[in-house]
Amino acid sequence: MSIVAQPESSATKGRRAPLAFEVVSSDRLTRHIQRVVLGSRQFGEFARRFGGFTDSYVKLVFLVDGVDYPDPLDLDVVRGSYPPEAQPVVRTYTLRRIDVEHGRITIDFVVHGDSGVAGPWAVRAVPGDVLHLTGPGGAYAPDPSAAWHLLAGDEAALPAIQAALEAMPAGARVHAYVEVDGPEDEQPVVSEADVTLTWLHRDGAPAGTTTLLADAVRAHDWAAGEPHVFVHGECGLLKQLRSYLLHERGVPRERLSLSGYWRCGETEEGFRAWKSAQPKV
Repeated sequence: MSIVAQPESSATKGRRAPLAFEVVSSDRLTRHIQRVVLGSRQFGEFARRFGGFTDSYVKLVFLVDGVDYPDPLDLDVVRGSYPPEAQPVVRTYTLRRIDVEHGRITIDFVVHGDSGVAGPWAVRAVPGDVLHLTGPGGAYAPDPSAAWHLLAGDEAALPAIQAALEAMPAGARVHAYVEVDGPEDEQPVVSEADVTLTWLHRDGAPAGTTTLLADAVRAHDWAAGEPHVFVHGECGLLKQLRSYLLHERGVPRERLSLSGYWRCGETEEGFRAWKSAQPKV
């Protein structure tokens, strides 16, 4: 498919253009996690965009096979002049690791068979495959001055939790709760901090349908001093814990990172539409 009409490009408007990365490796990490390492000759630009956050994320752009896209890729041109069937699919993923020395990034994909777009792509990925992405964004990094830290999340938040634990200084007190399907989905965690990590198992229940994380956070023995709290994952978790953390526990908003990465039963497009319709709090 060839497209002729091309409006003004994002490059001329000064916007951040997508960067092209190539697959370095793709390996199954656990039963449901596929780890893909990506490198790019444009890594210098990517690194300049990096804000130092441990919850850094990128938007992955999955192109439609057989379509001729602008080179370099310009999403404004594509959105403005390509038909609906040629529009790329965009998915948001938290970075597991940024390796500045070698110019690489690591992304862990949750895989549930052939469902979805990103997971099946990760399973099929081979060295040399090209993937475009925008970002990175992000907003959280653990405050070393906090009295203690509380982290909670599901598989989608696990890369950010692992990155936060790796960034914690020696002597930091950390309590982390991570929900996964079962023991086979647990991953080793490395940290110089004093970490108490509790794995919560759904035991076959669909992701996003349990109260395991909310129950664990509510049952946590609250220590003295003001904590820095990170709760990310399925958006229902935020609904279960927002009021508890802000009002019952009195965590200041600036010490609380709450983010819904996904919504049970929704694609990312549906989730974005749902979020845009929610009242601001």
